[in-house]
Amino acid sequence: MQPELPPQAIAQPPARWSLLAVWLVPLVAALLAGWLGVKTLVDRGPTISIQFHNADGIEAGKTKLKYKDVQIGVVRTVTLSGDRKTVIAKAELTKEFGDVPEDTRFWVVRPRIAGGTVSGLETLLSGAYIGVDAGNSTKGQRAFVGLDVPPPVVGEAHGTLLTLHAESAGSFEVGSPVFFRRVPAGQVTAYELDPEGVKVTVLVNAPFDQYITANTRFWHASGFDVKLDANGIQVDAQSLVSLLIGGVAFDTPPGMIAAASGARDFKLFGTRAEAMKNPEGDRMEFTLLFNESVRGLQVGAPVDFRGITVGEVSGVRMQMVPGRKGVLVAVRANIYPSRIEWQDAQPGSRERKRVIDALVASGMRAQLRPASLVTHQLYLALDFFPERGGRVNWAASPPELPTQKATLVELETAIGSLAAKIDRFPLDDVGLELRQSLQSASRLIEHIDAGMAADMAPTLAQLRKTLLSADRVLSSDSPLQTDTRQAMREVARAAQEFRVLADYLERHPEALVAGKKEAVE
Repeated sequence: MQPELPPQAIAQPPARWSLLAVWLVPLVAALLAGWLGVKTLVDRGPTISIQFHNADGIEAGKTKLKYKDVQIGVVRTVTLSGDRKTVIAKAELTKEFGDVPEDTRFWVVRPRIAGGTVSGLETLLSGAYIGVDAGNSTKGQRAFVGLDVPPPVVGEAHGTLLTLHAESAGSFEVGSPVFFRRVPAGQVTAYELDPEGVKVTVLVNAPFDQYITANTRFWHASGFDVKLDANGIQVDAQSLVSLLIGGVAFDTPPGMIAAASGARDFKLFGTRAEAMKNPEGDRMEFTLLFNESVRGLQVGAPVDFRGITVGEVSGVRMQMVPGRKGVLVAVRANIYPSRIEWQDAQPGSRERKRVIDALVASGMRAQLRPASLVTHQLYLALDFFPERGGRVNWAASPPELPTQKATLVELETAIGSLAAKIDRFPLDDVGLELRQSLQSASRLIEHIDAGMAADMAPTLAQLRKTLLSADRVLSSDSPLQTDTRQAMREVARAAQEFRVLADYLERHPEALVAGKKEAVE
């Protein structure tokens, strides 16, 4: 019996569909990856770079970009710049945000206190993020420089941006409030130096911007303003917020309300008093020359005529006078004819000159006077003095008005003259003669004392004897004292007997007629 052979393997050709199944999976995976890659590229937004001074609060892969509190991207990398002075954050934006306008602003949002407000508190839990304020430019850009601080105005400003020109910035900062009649109406958005001082940009919110007219005045409302001038002590404060962080205030002077205009540039005054001062176009300017100290006289000091302010000082400077030795002080003053009630209608320049010439001829002069002994401020006073016959120098520019020395100066001159006379008085000779007279008087008094002592010696001895005799008489054991005491005792006994008699007569008044009755045994 032959053994069974194992079955023979029969080779069969491979099936076509098996090969396709093996390559189908990677092919589908590749197609899916390609589709995802294409979709990612299609959906990916622009990649931008933002330059900051430091990377505080910025982390790659975590820090988000937000526009109007909506996430529009994320920071992918944070690297140093080529010069190692700044950091560059590359961020990937969403496709929906689109192209980035070139005037778009970026800043890091973190907790911050500025301008009297607190912002960014939400980042204490969620972490810092990059804020975005999209611009309005039609031109796109991919590289930007981030802001160090958040912009004061984000998005479209609901108000009016104005430019103010000031001599100094005061104590306000970006974000400080703008007040209208002590109500917060806007904020300071920026300030920078310019050739004439400081240029300040403010935003007046709606609806307060409707009160901005061509006659609107702006002034510093920073802190607590105490001013000592010729008008006394003035204290001005806008609000508690302005005391802490400063600010700007605006208003329109009464009687000058006008329709809104397109004016965007205004002057920023130092105080409310300066801003609200009514600018009087009708004025007469004069020069007053003084040969004395004007310390305490400031620009803006009033020109007073018997208690009525008719003008103000507009300038104080030195003036060299040709042909004279010395320097005069030239004070320029503005006189406002509108503050004077004329008998007729407002006269013209000729009539005004004629009136002023008549007043000066009658003795009217300008004089420096102290406004306060505390502040040592001076003001100009127009008044009449005994000296007459002066005239106005109309040929000068501005015309020169005669002046009168201040009362204190006249007093100093009189004291100086008296001091000179005293200095010329021969005090040394008078002192020598007085010393000799006193010596003569001293010798005379000594002679009188010696003569009187010799004459009065017997008198004094007799007086001493008299006093000794009086002492002996008044002593307790002297006869006079003994006799006096005995007499007093006798008077006392007599008084006692008289008292007994008076008692008996009171009981027996008939005894005055019948006598005393005998006692019955």
